[in-house]
Amino acid sequence: MKIGIWANTGKKAFWNMLPDIMAWLKEKEQSVYLTTRIHSMLKGEKDFDYNIIQSAEMFLELDLLLAMGGDGTILSAARAVEDRETPILGVHLGGLGFLAEGGQENLNHRLESIISGDFTIFPRMVLEMSINGGITYHALNDLVVDRGESFRLLKCSLSLNGNLITNYSADGLILATPTGSTAYNLSAGGPIVAPWLSLVTVTPICPHSFSSRPIVLPADQELTITFPNAEEDFRLTVDGQVEAKLAKDAVLTIRRTDYDIQMITFEDRDYFHTLRTKLDWGEE
Repeated sequence: MKIGIWANTGKKAFWNMLPDIMAWLKEKEQSVYLTTRIHSMLKGEKDFDYNIIQSAEMFLELDLLLAMGGDGTILSAARAVEDRETPILGVHLGGLGFLAEGGQENLNHRLESIISGDFTIFPRMVLEMSINGGITYHALNDLVVDRGESFRLLKCSLSLNGNLITNYSADGLILATPTGSTAYNLSAGGPIVAPWLSLVTVTPICPHSFSSRPIVLPADQELTITFPNAEEDFRLTVDGQVEAKLAKDAVLTIRRTDYDIQMITFEDRDYFHTLRTKLDWGEE
């Protein structure tokens, strides 16, 4: 197999693990591909035989991409892979690690299962937002529209297929995928959505009205956000990692993309068990 490694290079745990991972994969006669960033920071490990991921198109050559770090590392790996369908295995190196399917303690076991074909592909839906029909952003977790540096409330209108749903006056709006429902959406009072569903959750951030509540909508239809009578520009944040300024006359169109992110999972993994253990869900 051709196995790529994508990592949070700021984590000491990654550098502690890397020599052993590369040696183990060599012993198993697997081909290793490292990002240019990892390659540039290597020291003695340069003695190992590996290839370099020199362009995004090289993800098409990979059978697997290890995303080693936290949930943010997995999100950045998904953004790099985009529609190329490279399977991603999240490897938890500390912190919450809600999206990870492997950790420091069982990585070799997980890789052994993958090499032998004992794994499952779990497609995760992705949201696409276009601004005025032009610039487009993709999110595995969430798209957040907020007031940015303004002191004024964000006032906007939300429509589905051209039909007005409601008007919001709030600090912002979170549009979350099922994968992202346990992130910012959950902190803002939105619902947990099982990740195999095709839904979009819209959750207002600190709404001015008590009647403004989260709403769950079908992902196969088109959402539109407009800012009637807006006086200032706003901000868009994608997966908590990419920011863009939104003009007050912006028209935002949101829909599900025609591709999914292919996440690797295993039979012994249970989503609801992860909720209970990672989020202390249901604990008294």
